[in-house]
Amino acid sequence: MTRRPEPLLVGWREWVALPVLTERAIVKAKIDTGALTSALHAPRLSITTTADGSVARFLLHPAQRTSASSVWVELPVHEFRTVRSSNGHQQRRPAVVCDIVLGSNRFPVEFTLADRSSMGFRMLLGRSALRRRFYVDPGHSYLRGQPADPKDAR
Repeated sequence: MTRRPEPLLVGWREWVALPVLTERAIVKAKIDTGALTSALHAPRLSITTTADGSVARFLLHPAQRTSASSVWVELPVHEFRTVRSSNGHQQRRPAVVCDIVLGSNRFPVEFTLADRSSMGFRMLLGRSALRRRFYVDPGHSYLRGQPADPKDAR
């Protein structure tokens, strides 16, 4: 029987790499156990319907308060989901799946796409992404450090 690895400790914010979207984009993510789903900042979002389904196209701004390292991204829409924000407002959002690297761990995460320019973090990692992988220490930050080279992640 294969044993599941022991969950790792993370802080309330961590550095996350998005190797599928761009080679060295590192995003500061808020680890949010109060949110079920994860969210990614997706300014200039457009949805195109093709014969194979819907495709989300958006501008990825990995760095806070700057668009200097922005890159256009296209991902297939996994589904559309109704999300309730912290202020109780409901919104229908496209959801996409892409790999992230947190510490030395690489795994797929489902993100809803939204304009998070008024928020403090470009990415929010919710309970679904954290479950069985990480414990959260809300008193610390960046416990996993900068992500390893995505090619070396497990």
